[in-house]
Amino acid sequence: MKKILLNISLALALGFSISSCNDWLDGVEQTSTVSDEIVWQDEAYVDKYVNAFYTYLNKYGQFGEAQFSGSLTESLTETFKYGSVALGDRAGHPNNYVTNPDVISPDGCRYNIWDKDLAYGNIRQMNQFLVMQKKYSTFPDDKNLKWEAQVRFFRAYVYFQLAKRHGGVILYDDLPTSNDKARSTAAETWQFIADDLDFAATNLPKEWDAANKGRVTKGAAYALKSRAMLYAERWQDAYDAADEVEKLQLYDLVDNYADAWKGNNKEAILEFDYNKDSGPNHTFDQYYVPQCDGYDFGALGTPTQEMVESYEDKNGNKVDWSEWHGTTTKEPPYDQLEPRFAATIIYRGCTWKGRVMDCSVGGTNGAFMAYREQSYSYGKTTTGYFLRKLLDEKLIDVKGTKSSQAWVEIRFAEVLLNKAEAAYRLNKTTEAQSLMNRVRGRQGVNLPGKSSSGEAWFNDYRNERKIELAYEGHLFWDMRRWRLAHIEYNNYRCHGLKITNGTYEYIDCDGQDRKFPQKLYVLPVPTSEIKNNALIEQYDEWK
Repeated sequence: MKKILLNISLALALGFSISSCNDWLDGVEQTSTVSDEIVWQDEAYVDKYVNAFYTYLNKYGQFGEAQFSGSLTESLTETFKYGSVALGDRAGHPNNYVTNPDVISPDGCRYNIWDKDLAYGNIRQMNQFLVMQKKYSTFPDDKNLKWEAQVRFFRAYVYFQLAKRHGGVILYDDLPTSNDKARSTAAETWQFIADDLDFAATNLPKEWDAANKGRVTKGAAYALKSRAMLYAERWQDAYDAADEVEKLQLYDLVDNYADAWKGNNKEAILEFDYNKDSGPNHTFDQYYVPQCDGYDFGALGTPTQEMVESYEDKNGNKVDWSEWHGTTTKEPPYDQLEPRFAATIIYRGCTWKGRVMDCSVGGTNGAFMAYREQSYSYGKTTTGYFLRKLLDEKLIDVKGTKSSQAWVEIRFAEVLLNKAEAAYRLNKTTEAQSLMNRVRGRQGVNLPGKSSSGEAWFNDYRNERKIELAYEGHLFWDMRRWRLAHIEYNNYRCHGLKITNGTYEYIDCDGQDRKFPQKLYVLPVPTSEIKNNALIEQYDEWK
């Protein structure tokens, strides 16, 4: 009988609150090798089997490694710049990808997850569960349905990661005995995802009991569907899914924007909780804190001037930055910008961990170093700014795997924006305006609403989504699904402010133009798949 290895440890139960982790581990050995049949005789084993799939939220989230080999995909947009010239993840690779995109090929792409050790390996593990469940489970229907619903939720989640990169991919709902299988169409792939999420939404509870806090819910299934159906351009389905989330009346916007992505609040719909006391945790702070935090290899990537200039002032007006597109001693209008700016970006004069930040050449609290001045930025900013959002301001020792803040994969603000976009596509102009304005009107933000319509509204929406969901992993994929990347991400450069003794100098942070060839709207089938699958066909863009 085929054996499976269940790594029944904290690594498999990371996705839940600390008390839940401990409760689920009671009385179960750390590592066991057991037959498929025996697994299905013990409810504790089955739970642990399912728990393993929750780690995919970490794997494909901003704190994980799979989305772009550890780098933030924002670095493929105008909003974020890695300071290193030397090739490496969270270093020169992202810079090389935007200035020399020809390095992307079927032989290698750092944001391609097709590999058997990534997406398709994950899918096989989930299909193994589903096949064995049908074969061996004698548990009551309600238990089986909840287990299956959780697993199919995560199968949809991983297939979504594939579909947003490729469109149509190979669809598996069983354990194939052959490597040979053709790609499905994009429409078939999105339908497969929708079907799994519909099943999950039907069979998952609105809320779990305290002992199971942190498991995926009906709201999470509908929320993920609202996101996925925007990519599929199935506007009514996206609208309806977001509407179902609202109807649950379980979620709302938190008052303070700076709390919106911290989890364990009414805005969080789907989150992955780490465990500060027993770990494992993550390394986000180590990679992105300023040098003044006592670690000289942080600040690997920093926000750009383009991102800063995307923020409106506190009255909802566009700010004129032309005076800072040269050299001036005039202080930038940071204090005029709307509240989400200060919650997202560390800038000269703000306070970070009790220190007033310099962000300048030779600065004590946040120093500047020009791009290409050295191979690595060594904790210094190459743009004049540092990232604040997603970092743990209370964390003192940032070296190593010390970060424990939650990763919030989906929050209610995104669902409102998803619904607004779908409403716009369905010509529900007034509702689209109202939904976006609800996000802008968050109590701690209080921006006036937008009354624009047509293309002007969509441009307002694009900027609102860019600001509200900044550095949460959306912008690059949004620009691809909108088919705007080849227009706006060609022949441009990112900029920053070099601050020297109170003088602000507008600088080019790239040194050469960025490019986005249209074939990057579809990533290639990897060469390894082509060699091992007689029925697979390469995408037209890569033939």
